[in-house]
Amino acid sequence: MVQTAFSAALLGLEAIPVRVEVAIRRGTPMIGIVGLAPSAARECRERFRSAAAQLGLRVPGLRITVNLAPADVRKEGAAFDLPVAVAVLAGAGHVPGTRVRRWGFVGELGLDGTIRPVRGSLPIALRFSRVKGLEGLIVPEANLRETQPARDLRVLGAASLGEVLGFLRGEADLRSAAAAPGPVRPTASPVCDFGDISGQPIAKRALEIAAAGGHNILLRGAPGVGKTMLARALPSILPPLTREEALEATAVHSVAGRLPAGAGVLEGRPFRAPHHTITSAGLIGGGVPVQPGEISLAHHGVLFLDELTEFRAWTLEALRQPLEEGAVRITRAGTQVRYPARFLLAAAMNPCPCGRLLEPERDCTCDPAVVRRHAGRLSAPLLDRIDMHVDVPAVGWDVLRAGPGPPESPAMRCRVREARARSSRRSGRPSLLNAGLSPRSIRDHCKLDDPSDAMLRRGSAAFDLSARACHRILRVSRTIADLEGSEPIAPGHVAEALQFRVREQSG
Repeated sequence: MVQTAFSAALLGLEAIPVRVEVAIRRGTPMIGIVGLAPSAARECRERFRSAAAQLGLRVPGLRITVNLAPADVRKEGAAFDLPVAVAVLAGAGHVPGTRVRRWGFVGELGLDGTIRPVRGSLPIALRFSRVKGLEGLIVPEANLRETQPARDLRVLGAASLGEVLGFLRGEADLRSAAAAPGPVRPTASPVCDFGDISGQPIAKRALEIAAAGGHNILLRGAPGVGKTMLARALPSILPPLTREEALEATAVHSVAGRLPAGAGVLEGRPFRAPHHTITSAGLIGGGVPVQPGEISLAHHGVLFLDELTEFRAWTLEALRQPLEEGAVRITRAGTQVRYPARFLLAAAMNPCPCGRLLEPERDCTCDPAVVRRHAGRLSAPLLDRIDMHVDVPAVGWDVLRAGPGPPESPAMRCRVREARARSSRRSGRPSLLNAGLSPRSIRDHCKLDDPSDAMLRRGSAAFDLSARACHRILRVSRTIADLEGSEPIAPGHVAEALQFRVREQSG
């Protein structure tokens, strides 16, 4: 007789239900696992033997075959330990098989029988909530709060294999996700307020526009002028995550194993700031097994790349497609994984190696050829995908001596929220920001009157702007108009958008 339990495999953010089938028959004593199971899944037999021994349970000295179906889906990680253990013990008569086949299981077994947390519990629970005929899902207790958004599914948490077996025998109850206390919230890093930054009104205005429309932004300036502080203050003016955005962002962090034990759904927008030595796989995603990269961990948040010119050229070039599509596709032999990557890119760089190129009161010591080579580290196609180029000047002592001013972020956040609301009402899509408007939507929502059209025509010809650059100027103009509560785009809005675009030509 074949005993059955259910689990799930992860393919990107998608959870694919897996049927765990166990057949016990006469033959050479062994446990064999088939169904495209890599070493991590095959090693579960050793962990299972030890965990069963700790409970005093005897595994039959017969030939045990475990099949993970469908066989053409690759299974990664140790999440199959628990379903394999439960199915084998059901086949051996230690628990009723009729109950086992009505539940889904995920969890890694310790040698002492404890159940350890696994990656991807949230997308697995959301997928199982659409599976008919199952009573619920049993997950590690440390993953229980993470699964609370799956409200249409009964999710139970267990700390050990013994607790699971007791529940299946009807001898004990398990903790329910619905009744679990509130999630453990990690200690939040102090958020920088724009009022803590002296001066820099133009950069602050540009970052407010970027936040309102989701526009990518590049800050250029000498070392120490406040570029990093400005970028790190950006999350303080972003509106809270919607429920849909929070679920998507949490699912990415869950699959990547970045959620702390006991954590629930993310509440704040992600802010990722990888070091410039990061590899392409670390930034974009990849590896073995395939993992989300920093761009996906920044989904619905901010990706900050400091010292942009110090990143490897091929690493930055890999950003071009995700910046356009809002997602990344990673192809391996026989498998293609898709991760969402809709983020606001904020980057900072020095204009030259010495950093003084834009300072009129300080002489740049760099040779012109060195300056050109420094700027040439960023390709034109990549710069073309950055909506706003902002020069950040040095701040004098008179401004610094005055110290931080009153908080500015709350008022900026209010204006950003109102601008996004106007954009949502116009497009009819709450999650669509102006930076994501398609060419057809630009035609419908970014119409210019004759003076505005003439201004953009002159700017496009004078600075030899590409079609992509012109579209991005229109999107930024639309956001500036939304911040001012104006439905038509005025010449002043186009002029401001143009000045943020043509700065890349200076120096």
